[in-house]
Amino acid sequence: MSQEPHWTDDRMAQGVGRLLKSGVVVAACVTAAGGLALLLQRGGGTVDYHRFRGEPAELRGIVSVVTASLRLQVAAVIQLGIVLLLATPVARVLLSLVEFILRRDHLYTTITSVVLVLLLYGLFLGGRL
Repeated sequence: MSQEPHWTDDRMAQGVGRLLKSGVVVAACVTAAGGLALLLQRGGGTVDYHRFRGEPAELRGIVSVVTASLRLQVAAVIQLGIVLLLATPVARVLLSLVEFILRRDHLYTTITSVVLVLLLYGLFLGGRL
C-alpha cells in the first residue's frame, strides 16, 4: 500500500492561500481600527498638506510600533496594520520553506531560503547600508 505524502501540492496551496487571506484580513482590520480611532480622536482638526511630515522616529521600528500599539497609540496601531501586511508575504515564504524542508526538496529549500534572506534584508537592512 502506498501512502499519500503529507504535503501534497494541493494541501500546500491551500495552506498558503489561507495564510495570505488571514494575513490580509487581520492587517486590514488592525489598520481600519487604528484609522477609525484616529478619526474619532482627531477627525475635526484642520489638515495642512503643504508640508510633508513623516512618521516620528519612534514609529519607524517594528519593536517600537508594537510597544506603542500596546499602549493604544492610534498612529502606532495604523503602523502595526501596515507591518502585518508586510509580514504576510514573508510568512508565506517561511511557510513554503518549512514545507519544502519537510518534503526534503533541496532545490526549492535553497531557492526559498535565498528569497527569505533577501526579503528580510530588504525589510530590516535595505537602505541602511
